[in-house]
Amino acid sequence: MSSSQRPAPSQGRLHQQYYRNGGSHRDGADVSFQDIRQLFNFRSITIGRWVTAAEQQIAANLFFDALYDLIDILQVNERVISLNNTLSLAFGTGGQKHANAHYHSAKRQLALAKNAGGGALAHEWFHAFDHYISQRFLVTPNPMTFASQAWLDNAEMVDHPLNERLGECFATLFLAPGSSSPSDYVLSSVEADKALQSFYYATPPELAARAFEAFVQDSHIKNAFLVQGTKMSVEARLGIYPHGILRKQLNDAFKLYFYQLGVALSAK
Repeated sequence: MSSSQRPAPSQGRLHQQYYRNGGSHRDGADVSFQDIRQLFNFRSITIGRWVTAAEQQIAANLFFDALYDLIDILQVNERVISLNNTLSLAFGTGGQKHANAHYHSAKRQLALAKNAGGGALAHEWFHAFDHYISQRFLVTPNPMTFASQAWLDNAEMVDHPLNERLGECFATLFLAPGSSSPSDYVLSSVEADKALQSFYYATPPELAARAFEAFVQDSHIKNAFLVQGTKMSVEARLGIYPHGILRKQLNDAFKLYFYQLGVALSAK
């Protein structure tokens, strides 16, 4: 799986008016992508040649607020967000056709389009995390494996409490309660793929990333640049996001996993 990409919505201009209610991480000051790279220790940040200085400033502020809002939601540190200095960011570099955002696993790069990437950051970040954590999740890791796919394939898991918690997230996501049958979320995603004559929404990494999106959007901290569209969008009406009791169960499972990850890292 060389890349994971999210279908693009209608195009629009980059703007600053994404709703958020998170803390004042910058106190109104402008930040730069260099600040972001240094504070989070990203491996690299690439800016497209057609991004103007004004657009770059808007984007840097949006990324900064969104990434620190994600820290507050997950209760982790900057090192988790940059995946231990292994993740690269790209903004406005061209990306993939028909996609507003994508995670390129071979490059370990998360990329957002200039004018249509807002709202996709949480989704693509979880793809990057899913890829990264597989190296610690599996007894025999493969550089191109995603933990979600490996769990569904019954790959042997490293015995560790954090892996058990992540496995519980995947079990809740993929399986109907108390059985080995697919969950309603999986089945509705399969139906969406059939209607669109594709195999995209029902792939394990996509199912996992959309479930994570829903968890982030349901947080009391709201940031539309970080995530949007899991409730009222066309895609949500297709049934490709968790809803009802399952959504609450998944939210609780993700919250517990990332809380325990944050606690484990703070103890080191």
